[in-house]
Amino acid sequence: MLANPLASHDDIEDLDGWTLHRLRHSALTHDAEGGTFTPMLLACSRHASVRSLERYARPGVDAVARHVAERDPAARRQA
Repeated sequence: MLANPLASHDDIEDLDGWTLHRLRHSALTHDAEGGTFTPMLLACSRHASVRSLERYARPGVDAVARHVAERDPAARRQA
């Protein structure tokens, strides 16, 4: 209810265990996977250090593989 004051109690029940804290983790992870720079992640999350941020922003294996593939010099030469 705090995240969306217009939400009904039924909306909250549909979250199936999602808390604001879990949603925050998820949002930071998706931002990190999308390529958001560390200074922006720090500012948005209000963490003071990268060390504390790394507990929250954890890109998955697929996101890391995609990131590496997009920056592969051999792949860029073929394009």
